[in-house]
Amino acid sequence: MANTKASLKGARISTQKGRLVADLIRGLPVEKALDQLRFTPKKGAKLIHKLLESAIANAEHNDGVDIDELFVRKISVERATKLRRFAACAKGRGVRIEKPTSHIFVEVGV
Repeated sequence: MANTKASLKGARISTQKGRLVADLIRGLPVEKALDQLRFTPKKGAKLIHKLLESAIANAEHNDGVDIDELFVRKISVERATKLRRFAACAKGRGVRIEKPTSHIFVEVGV
């Protein structure tokens, strides 16, 4: 069967924090993965939960796959560009603050 993908680009979460959550659900059946994400108290869990639901909807609508047979085949969290901000510092200086973003990719299949 065909693997179905969903992606989220520019998510406001660091790659390290996103990968901690992604490792929890890699290889699990979709139903167990959704339960795991629902009860994980991390910001990344909420983002990945929504993305996984999107991948499931894509598989059902586009490929006509039975939801009960789906597994999380691949999930990856990759580094994206950093948002750069400046904060005022002593003696008229400025300090750069970098806020990381990530691209999250999920692939489900039978």
